[in-house]
Formats: sequence, C-alpha cells, structure tokens
Amino acid sequence: MEFRCIEECSQCCVEREYYPSKRFGKIGVLILPEEEERIEKLAKSNGLKINILPRIGISEDRNSIPIKILAYQLMGIEKNGNTCPFLDTKSGGKSPHGGFPCKIYKDRPLACMAYPLIESEPIKLDQKCKFCKENGVADENLDSEMESLLKIKEKMETRASFIWRFATGIGEQEDKQDLEYDWILED
Repeated sequence: MEFRCIEECSQCCVEREYYPSKRFGKIGVLILPEEEERIEKLAKSNGLKINILPRIGISEDRNSIPIKILAYQLMGIEKNGNTCPFLDTKSGGKSPHGGFPCKIYKDRPLACMAYPLIESEPIKLDQKCKFCKENGVADENLDSEMESLLKIKEKMETRASFIWRFATGIGEQEDKQDLEYDWILED
C-alpha cells in the first residue's frame, strides 16, 4: 500500500511526545548541525521566532558535558511543546492533503522528509501516524523517506565513549514536577 497523508491531518506537525521518557520532556523536530543555520534563516525570512535546543551530544569523559552536538531539536511554539513553528495554522490555506500547510515544505528538515519512517533496520513506521494506524503497513512510495532516514542515521553514528541527551524541561503543565532541563548521560 502506498503511503500518503490522510485528509485533514497535520498531527505529525502538531503533537510532540516525551522521549525517551517523561523526565526528558517533550522532544522537538530533529535538526542536524548542518541544517541549523538554514532553519534559523528560514524562520527569520518567515518572521518567526523559533527555539532550537541541543538534542544529542557526545563526550569522551563521563564527568564533562558534551564536546560535540550530533543533533539539535526545533521546539514547538506552544508552552507544552506542541505545534511546529513552520506549520501555517492561521492563513486558512491547506496542504495538498487538506491539512495545515508547511511554510518551508520544500526546505523542511531531513527528519520531516523521513517521516513516517522511524527505523530502517527493520523498517518501522510511526504507529502514532494516522495513516499507519489505519492501514498498518506502507510498502510503496517510501524511497525518499528511507533515503532521508539513512542520511540521518549516518550523521548520528559515533565512536564516542559517552552519549548525552538534552532534557528540554518542556511538557504538559501537570508533568512539570517530573521534567528536567539539562544534559543527561545515557546509561
């Protein structure tokens, strides 16, 4: 079955999740270091204020913060971390699938281009995606998504001794007491 967005759906651009656990807060869209400046320029040219935080860093010493950032994250515009700042929810325009349009669709980050693929070996589809929930499988029309996912994985490979995740401190109001904001060493 060929993957296609479901009419009226913009869920992947709106909903953010706690990952890898609530302690880390909600995550943003993964941005590779070489994408960060481009995304900032796109925000400026669209008159948008954005928040990019670190996401994954590496170090050779468990007692020092990361010396290199492997990935950043573009945070949502709502207090709870939801809704991509590039999602046009105000103009009344519609994307080709009838959802809200993306202001930077042709220049969107690799992570957006890879969606709904979340793993390449074996291929896994995000089960939070409405199409994937309703159809369970997509085995056609995912070549460009796979190519984007493989580019991301290639950039994330490291021989570093220690991998760190950045806790965003962003989430639902009722979860604030559980959220952290800082680098946390992965066990």
